[in-house]
Amino acid sequence: MNDYEDHDGLGLAALVRQRKVSPSKLLDAFEARMNERNPALNAIVTPLVDDARRRLASGAPADGPFHGVPFLVKELVASVEGAATTSASRLYAQNVAKSDSEVVSRFRRAGLVIAGKTASSEFGLSPCTESRLYGITRNPWRLELSPGGSSGGSAAAVAAGIVPMAHATDGGGSIRIPASCCGLFGLKPTRARISAGPEGGEGLSGLAMQHVVSRSVRDSAALLDAIAGPMPGDPYVAPPPLRPYLAELDAPPPPLRIAFARHAPTGEPVHPDCIAAVEDAARLCESLGHHVEEASPDCDAAGLRAGFGTVFAAHTMANVSRTTGGRLPDAQLVEPLTFALAERGSHITAAAFIQAVHALHRESRRIAAFFERYDLWLTPTLAQPPLPIGHFDFESPDVDAWLDRIDGFLPFTYPFNITGQPAMSVPLYQSADGLPIGCQFAARYGDESLLFALAGQLEQARPWFGRRPERRGLPG
Repeated sequence: MNDYEDHDGLGLAALVRQRKVSPSKLLDAFEARMNERNPALNAIVTPLVDDARRRLASGAPADGPFHGVPFLVKELVASVEGAATTSASRLYAQNVAKSDSEVVSRFRRAGLVIAGKTASSEFGLSPCTESRLYGITRNPWRLELSPGGSSGGSAAAVAAGIVPMAHATDGGGSIRIPASCCGLFGLKPTRARISAGPEGGEGLSGLAMQHVVSRSVRDSAALLDAIAGPMPGDPYVAPPPLRPYLAELDAPPPPLRIAFARHAPTGEPVHPDCIAAVEDAARLCESLGHHVEEASPDCDAAGLRAGFGTVFAAHTMANVSRTTGGRLPDAQLVEPLTFALAERGSHITAAAFIQAVHALHRESRRIAAFFERYDLWLTPTLAQPPLPIGHFDFESPDVDAWLDRIDGFLPFTYPFNITGQPAMSVPLYQSADGLPIGCQFAARYGDESLLFALAGQLEQARPWFGRRPERRGLPG
């Protein structure tokens, strides 16, 4: 199928409904590209093509909006029945899921054909996609660069044309980071928009969410329509939208009040290419009739970092001690950074953890007040362009150095994991040397509708679907 990559997910599903192609032929097209391109990328770590073919033979896929479209699930959080569920860690290398997570069941009901699982960093801790268990995942734009993380396997597969969209998770920016690094659209939904069940009630004390990275805005909107909503027993739910997200793309939004920032709230330096990207996006928004001015929320950036570090350390300890009765595991079974972070988490008292979460809630209210004056906040997605492989050293046990590097790379993303607000990375800009640079837009809690409306307008004003990596070193 030579024109496979000319269509987004909804476009491929339309071909299936028109009987111009079968789900089996789409799976063939996926498999050919996986076999051709994945060896150089290491994006897909668990192929599930044989399972997908068995399901097709038994009557799958469901007649949903993405009927017959090949899809990939990240090797973190979400379980696929019969497949390894490792969190990219040797500690759980032998763990095989006995059933699908709720979100995976919803993917299947949307018509998607799950054909593999993608690489992550161990427990999703680093904003790169490198692990002892699965090795290094590379960026299709330049193989010496990281695709970002921790959803870098999914982003690399989409950017390389293997699938039109893929599952991703985001606990500190892990949808938006690889979207920026790989020239894709990536929206982190509002807290509790998508159920984390049945395995968990909330991820990272509410910081983490799931969705996808995609080449088109409409794929992201249509899939969120299909998978959003609670399951019985969820601890809390997000406010429902007034109409389907896909419908928001039918008309441009009214004139919006958009604040933008050139500088990071932490004071970390921002690369000139990332500043140029946000300035360009601000001019584009102004040309579309929106009111744009420079402004930033008032918040305690140091307090946000401290609370973020506390939550990650405590949850890392919880994650690595599931099978050890609450003790630290054998240090040889996890990476040095993971062990050091878990060890730090083992010394956090329950009272200290609760105090940290309450402090984050107070800062969330301060940031939310900013959105009473502005509809959206525009920032660079990242403070740096795509970084070289190895920039985030998971072999080092220096947790503070890891936090410093996170601050220097993603000071704009993790605050919205803390507040629970929706935020998206939009691939509007390329640097002078041809690398993608994303711009982040954040909205009020529960207002993905406004983000999709603006994203559709931006996509129409400056289309990016046909912008592809040169694929240096990649066949095809």
